[in-house]
Amino acid sequence: MGLQHTPEGRPVALANPTSRPFFDAAREGRLVLQRCPRDGFFFYPRSHCPRCLGTDWSWEAASGRGTVHSFTIDRVGHAPGLGAEVPYAIAIVELEEGPRMTARLVDCDPDSVHVGQEVEARFEPLLDVAVVHFTPRA
Repeated sequence: MGLQHTPEGRPVALANPTSRPFFDAAREGRLVLQRCPRDGFFFYPRSHCPRCLGTDWSWEAASGRGTVHSFTIDRVGHAPGLGAEVPYAIAIVELEEGPRMTARLVDCDPDSVHVGQEVEARFEPLLDVAVVHFTPRA
């Protein structure tokens, strides 16, 4: 996946033919994942199942819910274009469907983030795609 940048300098993934359904659904506020009929859901978007290398996968709706598996807090502003957002949390979220996604946690105090925290997907339209973030579940 290539990158494009917002006017503020934030890096944003470029959709390609394989990932376009993921980004189109995100722009609609939905999380979809690829699912192999033999091996189940997988993430990040790719042309072949990472386990069996099959190409007969399909896009399916995901719950958008998961738990924080691991996280870090950026207090310096390492990501271009996000300096004004410091501090912010970046987490590896284990989705209810199984795959893990790396994403920012938003709408929360970064110091309140903890492993095992229940979260849900939020979508931020940027340029021609939408970025998936997570926020704590109430």
